[in-house]
Amino acid sequence: MFTDTHCHIYKEYYSDINEIITNAKNVNISRFINNGCDHKSNKEVLELISNYSNMYGAIGIHSESTDTYQEEDLKFIEDNLNNPKVIAIGEIGLDYHYTKENKEAQIKLFENQLKLAEKYHMPVIIHSRDATEDTINCLKKYKITGVIHSFSGSLETAKIYLKMGFTLGVNGVITFKNSKLKEVIKEIPLSNIILETDSPYLTPEPHRGTQNTPANIIYIAKFISELKNISLEELSKITNENIKRIFDI
Repeated sequence: MFTDTHCHIYKEYYSDINEIITNAKNVNISRFINNGCDHKSNKEVLELISNYSNMYGAIGIHSESTDTYQEEDLKFIEDNLNNPKVIAIGEIGLDYHYTKENKEAQIKLFENQLKLAEKYHMPVIIHSRDATEDTINCLKKYKITGVIHSFSGSLETAKIYLKMGFTLGVNGVITFKNSKLKEVIKEIPLSNIILETDSPYLTPEPHRGTQNTPANIIYIAKFISELKNISLEELSKITNENIKRIFDI
C-alpha cells in the first residue's frame, strides 16, 4: 500500500473526487495528503479531510499568493492546526522562477509560516524553485523538519537538506526521459525519500501530458523500485515508515 504524500485534490481540477479516490485505492494507493496553497484551497482541504477517512491535510500559503494573501489567512491556518487531520503546514516556500521582484515579501510570508511550524511543532512541506540558497537560509533559522516537495536539485543540495533533517518528496519528474533526478536519487538512501504525485501536475511517464491523479503513484513507485533494485513491497514498507516518522498519521 502506498501513500500520495502531496496532491491538490480540489473541485477546481476534478469533477468527481470520489472517482479519483476509488481509482487510486484500486491500485493500492491507500492514503492521501491533500495540500492547500491559499485561503480558498485551505478551506476546501479542511472540508475534504472531514469527508474522507483516508485523506489528511496540509494547509499553507504558497509563494504564488504573496501579493494577494491577507494577514487573516495566516490566522486561519493557525486556528486550524489543532485539527487532528491537519498534519503539516504546506505548501509553502519560495519561487523566483517567474519573478524576484517580490523576493522580500516572499521571504516574509515564508518565515511567518515557519514560525508557526516551530511554535506548534508541525512539519512543513516546502516548495523551492530557483531559490535554493534563500530557502536553505530561511529553514536554518527555525527548529523544524518536514519535506522538500518535488525535489529536483543536485546531489550536493540533497545532502544539505538531509543533513538538516528533511526528507525528499519524489514525483513524476524522475520518470521524465531528460531528468537528471534519477542519478541523484540513486545516491540517496530510501530512508530519506517519500513518494508524491503533485496532482494534477507533473504526470509521470507513460501518461505525461495528461492530468495527473494519485493513482499514478504506482508508476513512480515502479520506477524507483527498479532504480533501487528492490521490490514494490519493500519500497512500500520503507516509504510508509518514513511517512510515520515525519507526520502524525
